[in-house]
Amino acid sequence: MKKAINIRIFGRIQGVGFRPFIYRIADKYSLNGWVLNTNQGVTLEAEGTEEALNSFSMDLRSELPAAARIDDFLTAEIPFRGFSDFRILPSMDISDEITEICPDIPVCEDCLRDIGQQERRKGYGLVNCAHCGPRFSIIKALPYDRANTSMDEFPMCPECKAEYEDILDRRFHAQPVACNACGPKYRLWVKGELVSDDMEIITSVASEVITGGGIIAIKGTGGFHLACNAFNPEAVSNLRLNKQRESKPFAVMFRDSWSLRKHAWVNEAEETALNSWSRPIVLLEQKQSSDDIKPLAKELNDGLGTIGVMLPYMPLHYLLFRKLHSDAIVLTSGNISDEPIITSNQEARASFPGIDAGIDHEREIVNRLDDSVTRVLLGKLRTYRRSRGFVPESICLNMDVDGILAFGAELVNCFGIGTKKSAILSQHIGDLKNQPTFDFYKESMSRFMDLFRVSPGLFVHDLHPEYLSTRYAKDLLTGHASAGILAVQHHHAHVASCMAEHGLDEPVIGIAMDGTGLGTDGHIWGSEFLVCDLNSFERLCHFDYLPLPGGDQAVKEPWRTAVAALHYAGIEKTGFSGLAGLGIVGEEKIRIIQEMLVNNFNCPLSSGAGRYFDAVSALLGLCLHAGYEGEAPMKLEAIADNSVKLEYRFTIGETIDFRNVFTMIMAELSAGKSPGYISACFHNTVISAIFETAIRISRERKIVKVVLSGGMFQNRIILEGLAPRMERAGLEMYIHEKVPPNDGGIALGQLAIASAWREKNER
Repeated sequence: MKKAINIRIFGRIQGVGFRPFIYRIADKYSLNGWVLNTNQGVTLEAEGTEEALNSFSMDLRSELPAAARIDDFLTAEIPFRGFSDFRILPSMDISDEITEICPDIPVCEDCLRDIGQQERRKGYGLVNCAHCGPRFSIIKALPYDRANTSMDEFPMCPECKAEYEDILDRRFHAQPVACNACGPKYRLWVKGELVSDDMEIITSVASEVITGGGIIAIKGTGGFHLACNAFNPEAVSNLRLNKQRESKPFAVMFRDSWSLRKHAWVNEAEETALNSWSRPIVLLEQKQSSDDIKPLAKELNDGLGTIGVMLPYMPLHYLLFRKLHSDAIVLTSGNISDEPIITSNQEARASFPGIDAGIDHEREIVNRLDDSVTRVLLGKLRTYRRSRGFVPESICLNMDVDGILAFGAELVNCFGIGTKKSAILSQHIGDLKNQPTFDFYKESMSRFMDLFRVSPGLFVHDLHPEYLSTRYAKDLLTGHASAGILAVQHHHAHVASCMAEHGLDEPVIGIAMDGTGLGTDGHIWGSEFLVCDLNSFERLCHFDYLPLPGGDQAVKEPWRTAVAALHYAGIEKTGFSGLAGLGIVGEEKIRIIQEMLVNNFNCPLSSGAGRYFDAVSALLGLCLHAGYEGEAPMKLEAIADNSVKLEYRFTIGETIDFRNVFTMIMAELSAGKSPGYISACFHNTVISAIFETAIRISRERKIVKVVLSGGMFQNRIILEGLAPRMERAGLEMYIHEKVPPNDGGIALGQLAIASAWREKNER
């Protein structure tokens, strides 16, 4: 007896070869019927024996293509109609709902073989199939069909069209399918002049430029990169001048894992991340240089001890390494520092007049994407910058966020939109204070609302009234008269972000540690111990407030915060010439800051944990002027002597009093203690302060779940120091994995809080 079933599948199932996969499974069990894409997901009907249908359903869920993900799988028995075969039907747009859009996928092994063996694709730098290649970076609308991508302007040649229509070919319905005959081409430019579109010439010249110490711009999946020899100090220094990037670390792409292992320590989890289909940058511990291995240029990371590495993910990368003599190249975002990554061929040629050559291609980048940044801590991959390879993958929630638009924070911005019980976070946007970045933010938000068919009914923004994201929320509200608007405190959003990621909606101890966020008392917060759920929070403790002489200028010049920290500790010493840090600044500048502090002139108060790290870093002479966000804390972490287990005394009352900490640091500097020793003691002190405060709150409030969020929890020493102590004390510690702990995760917390607020107010 034959039966018929209807199956509706939802998740990341378009652009990953899902329909051909279904066809092959149906053919395996001799089933008849059909399958099609809709804007909601994949729908199919299958007819056959009950045994065959059961096996078919099991295989669909257990043998997925590598990039596919099923969120829901609905099966219903239907009348038998007697189909004669199994077919893939044209896509249908059946409602305003949308399905998951696949992130861009690195080139697969089969396509790599094609560029060496298949005549039509030999050396073709944009080869792809149903299992790899561009997805989100080229899509303009749903459903994901060629006509809705930037490949629409490249008609397929007869051979590519035959592959595209052959159900058994791995390029069946691979929307970007192309070859040397019909697809977009790479082109080489030297000093603004077009040289060649022949890939053999392009890679040869590029190899010569890089080997010779030059710089080359390369158009990638989500934007341009700038590349040079990672072993050449002069080339790396010149690259910094071209990018106007004084000290922020550069990412390095290695030829392969074997080459990488010569220069960095890699464990199994890190190896898995490096080779995953997301292919992110992974932060690794750098090995000390040795006589038998040529060292990477020290100018890459300014002695941080960690290095951001990645493996090739585009066909061009592999073609280039076939010619290169170097095992590693710097591959950094092609932009002027703090501006969005460049996607336009013309803009790239105009923006970097000092580089030696440029490689672009004819395929338009619709959605710009930086490389994602991750790190393995406590055995799990943590996301620090969420972009290529991850976006626009949705985050499944246990709450209704439909129609909510979250505007995110001011720095490290990502925004978010809610669709039913899923959050779709944007790619990394950046610092909104930069006008080109703010334009990118507005452009991307408009595109997301169109692409994902969101008509927002509730806007949610940060509490700070002067954030550009807040202002834009209020400006945009004028065009959505029926929508509501909600302001959310920054650190509540931090904690809620981690809660949402882990499905928590109950009272927790929320610990938010970062640099800046407006508090409800009008001061700057950033070391907050909260008891909160998604509806409300209570602030129970925080680090003592430090005055910030000059406000934001103190963030850029940590030496100012160091002077403020000594003032806070009652140390009004005027002779700083013996200090490695403040001695360099000069007595006159320090005197001016001291007068500002005494007179309380332009010295806003901050409890930001990041400012404490800034102060210690400056006192040790590690970072007096910050070239990028988090530079001072990162340098302080890098030099810590892990063998030191001592800590400084502090006091926990209504606040956490660190005055004695700075008194002890000054005494130890006078006694000649090493910066590594002092850094370790300070880190250990912060770990104890967080743990002991959490224990105190847990006992008072009978709460054992502790949620950590904020940029400070990207610090390996802090996180790895807290985890075992929390576990031994019976506290359940929750930390970020899928979204960044920094402000890049704020939008998810805003969505979660807005959802709870809406539910409460609609009862």
